[in-house]
Amino acid sequence: MEYNFKDFNIKPKPLNFVGDKIQMAKIFNFEIKVFYYKIEESTKKENTKCLTIQIEKQGVKRIIFTGSTTLMEQIERVPKDKFPFNTKIIMGDNDRYEFI
Repeated sequence: MEYNFKDFNIKPKPLNFVGDKIQMAKIFNFEIKVFYYKIEESTKKENTKCLTIQIEKQGVKRIIFTGSTTLMEQIERVPKDKFPFNTKIIMGDNDRYEFI
């Protein structure tokens, strides 16, 4: 039997990041909405991970790139059905970025 790809009913994941990159310093202590994220191997620093986050700040969609392990650990614990969510990113203890 021959198959066509459409027979598998496989849809693409909706991870098309939209907007311009924004520096972390420009969103500190601002209310943002987080839509989704991905964690991949960093292209900047060998043997590290990079977190890409789709956010909205003041009605404008933006993208954050960070190597913050604290943010990665926190965002991975958010249940998938709780996205999008509102938050702020602050500089926490030991100069770590944190969601609050």
